[in-house]
Amino acid sequence: MTNLSPAQPGAGDIASGTSQGSGQRKLAAAWKFSLGDVPSAYLLLAPVLILFAFSVLYPLIDTIRLSLFDIKGLGKPKFIGVGNYLALFADPNFRQVISTTVIWTLATTTLSVGIGWAFALICSFSPRATLIPRIIVFSAFGISEAVTGYIWAGIFRPDAGGMLNSIIHTVGLAPQPWLGTSSTALWALIVAYSWAQVGLPLIVIFAAAQAVPTSTIEAAYIDGARPLSIMRHIIAPLSMSGVRVAIFINLLGSLRAFDMIFVLTAGGPVRSTETVGYFMYRESFTQFKLGYGAAATMILLAAVLVVSIPAIIQRTATVR
Repeated sequence: MTNLSPAQPGAGDIASGTSQGSGQRKLAAAWKFSLGDVPSAYLLLAPVLILFAFSVLYPLIDTIRLSLFDIKGLGKPKFIGVGNYLALFADPNFRQVISTTVIWTLATTTLSVGIGWAFALICSFSPRATLIPRIIVFSAFGISEAVTGYIWAGIFRPDAGGMLNSIIHTVGLAPQPWLGTSSTALWALIVAYSWAQVGLPLIVIFAAAQAVPTSTIEAAYIDGARPLSIMRHIIAPLSMSGVRVAIFINLLGSLRAFDMIFVLTAGGPVRSTETVGYFMYRESFTQFKLGYGAAATMILLAAVLVVSIPAIIQRTATVR
């Protein structure tokens, strides 16, 4: 019988080395196979990449180019570098637009997500009984913003024929020009837009609330917790993943809002409801200052990227 000396490899070592060698060969084969698939992957992605280049990259590059020129109507473009950007931040109207955009974005996001979150928490206690109310609330999100604007135009009519003025008239108050004065126009727009955006947070947060384990809620009931306590201390914290998604989506939507502002106020009165998105339209298509409007577009794009990139990075890190 042969004895193995300490200098000689043992049976376990030989088996381990064989296993490691086999694993390395399999890894090398898999890596070689994936590298061979790269041309095929790009071939399959080619239609999407071409469409993306024509619909996103080319307009983006051309907008950057336009923002560096002074273009007025059909006149000859004049290269001015960052002159349009400097003029924007020296423009008092644009500074007012930035302030309005911040108020608009924060208010609409807070209202729409807050109301949607409250509805979602209530509906999570009885999903079947609240099916029809959820459908009704979500249906407002499926309506075009332009159509929603015309609906609210009827509600905010300045005479007694408007629904809101008709209601306050019954209690002895005088009709108000809700969209006709600077003090109320922006807040009327915020209410109208938030109403149209509640549906998405409701569905997203409701889905997150339904992912809460039933055993956790049942254990809380057994321990004597009341429904409000369960909602506050269990369902609300565990549905925060849906709240973050809803905030991200609604924040981006508010930054890019245009249709409802165009229909209800056209940026007035006295430009009090003008956001960056509408300012871009006004300068480009009504004042025919294409370079100036393109510079405003780039400012809006920068704001969207500032909001979206950290959220995308966080979500990517979470998935990994």
